[in-house]
Order: sequence, then structure tokens, then C-alpha cells
Amino acid sequence: MHTFVVNRIVRNLVRRALREDLGIRGDITSQATIPAGYKSTAVIVAKASGIVAGQPVAQEVFRTLDKKLQYERVVPDSQRVETGQTIAELRGSTRSILAGERTALNILGRMSGIATLTGQFVEAVAGSGIKISETRKTAPGLRYLDKAAVRIGGGVNHRYALYDAFLIKENHIAAAGDIVKAIHACQDFRIGKTKRRFKVMVEVRNLEEFRLAQSAHPDRIMLDNFTSEGIVECLKYRLDGVEIEASGGINLQNISEFVKTCVNYISLGMLTHSVKNLDLSLLIQSNKG
Repeated sequence: MHTFVVNRIVRNLVRRALREDLGIRGDITSQATIPAGYKSTAVIVAKASGIVAGQPVAQEVFRTLDKKLQYERVVPDSQRVETGQTIAELRGSTRSILAGERTALNILGRMSGIATLTGQFVEAVAGSGIKISETRKTAPGLRYLDKAAVRIGGGVNHRYALYDAFLIKENHIAAAGDIVKAIHACQDFRIGKTKRRFKVMVEVRNLEEFRLAQSAHPDRIMLDNFTSEGIVECLKYRLDGVEIEASGGINLQNISEFVKTCVNYISLGMLTHSVKNLDLSLLIQSNKG
């Protein structure tokens, strides 16, 4: 399973999130009710079962607030946790713990929710060779974490953004004139402008577009909102060396139908745009002045 280290992107994201919550005054409730010298031990507990993701980011939240605060990862990223299980322990300033509580839980909960849902889809396609991926339907500003959570859950990432792969959709085709022209334009741009082996992917809506797209030899063809029967029909004309991706209308209830088609990838916007956070709580265990 994937794990990741804290880098500049994560540190900047954490600082922005803390500024959003603390502003210039800080946690005025804790300042009013908790003496400055108080120290506590606390635990982060799962209130539902799932896959843990985002521990390094949660730890960075508290490190940014207070370098003396200790954060122990009891359950590492990519591991399953059950209801009531402790996933982290904290020791240090009570004020610091409470100042970072919500930011840390928001990040941990979202990333763990994404990893958990991804893991369910990965389990559903186990043994088929099909890879599960997300799309660019991520929360603005949180894409790095959303996509990391997919990998932690056992999935693979689609293109990160608009700049690291070509993905031709219906509006590009309309502007270019036809699907073959659009594919060739991207292939020529890749050679002439980027000098990089960025993949050329194209989205098709029917069998005719599929066959036209194949004639231009893109790297991947995405079958958008096809039924499983429609995918099987397209794959009768499949050429070697072209990856096939299914997307749209696929869920945990019908995914078994799509597993039988033997596509290479199934991409799911719901992994990141409709995620249900894993329910977590931070609980103070003891205090001392």
C-alpha cells in the first residue's frame, strides 16, 4: 500500500487550514477556560470501521502548532481500523491539542473516507487485473491529499491535473473538427511542444467513436457511460497496445458486471466528490497543571 511523506505541498496546506480555523486570535474558548501550563494526554478514536489515511498530515497539524507536542501513530496509513479502536495518541499542551483537533480530524476523516471507499472497489475487482482510479473531481485545494488517499486505499491515480496528460473530451473534439484530428493534434503537440511522453487519452461515447479513436492509436480510450454490454461490443474491435478505461454509472452494486469486460481501468468520480468521512473523535484522557 502507498504511504507518503510530508512535503512543501502538505506543509502549506496545513498552514492554510490552521489559519482558516484560528485566525489572528487563536482558540479563544481554550484561552478562556484552560490555564496556559496545562498538559493532557488524548486519543483519536475511530467511531466506524475503515482504512486509515492521513496520519502524517494530522501529525504535521500538531507539529506546526507546537513542536513539543508528541503525536504517536498507533494505526499506520493503509491499515484497517475497527469501531472504538485508537488510531493515535497525543501528549502535550492541552491548548495545542484542542487548537489542532478539528483541522486534524477533518483531514484524517476525509482521507480515511476516500481510502475506505477505494478499498471497497479494489476488493470488488480483486483478481481481475483491473485498476481502480479517481478523476479530477477533487475538493479544490485538496487534490494532493485526495489522490494520495486513493493510493493508500489500493487504487492508482489518473492524471493529476490538466498539465500532465492529454484527455480529449467532447468539447475538444467539437473544436478540433473530429476525433481523429483531435488525437493527432495532441500527438503532434506532445512531440513538438512538450517533448514529454505524456499519455494521449480520449473519451468516446459510442462504438463508432471507439473505432475512429483506435484508428489514430491513442494510449488510452475511455468508454464514457457505457453499459457492460456496450463495452464488450467495443472490445471485439480492440487493438493491441491501447488501454481501455470504463467510467460513469459504475458503483459497488453493479461493478461485477464491468469486471467481466476485462477493461484495464475503472475510474470513479465518487471516490473523491461524494466521499463520506470516516467518523473520528479526539478525546482528552487526563490533565495535569
